[in-house]
Amino acid sequence: MDISKMKVFDAAEYLDSEDAIVEYMTAILEENDSALLAAALGDIAKARGMTQVAKDAGIGRGALYKALRPDASPRFDTINRVLNSLGVKLVAQKL
Repeated sequence: MDISKMKVFDAAEYLDSEDAIVEYMTAILEENDSALLAAALGDIAKARGMTQVAKDAGIGRGALYKALRPDASPRFDTINRVLNSLGVKLVAQKL
């Protein structure tokens, strides 16, 4: 198989419902990896429309792209604002 002809996986293509987004976020949070969380939020924002998410979060579109790239370490405030704009909240539960 010629690997150059393979389609690049894009999680945003599969985040087409609230349930899919919640399941994705739950799996990501279980990994306890801030860079993975930033990337996942970027996937969700892309699925919802980056421009609208940035507007709803009160963050510039460019700054949002920068904050949600895979190697980023966004501040909690940024994560919280993006989650709020997506209609998602973090919930603590006993391990």
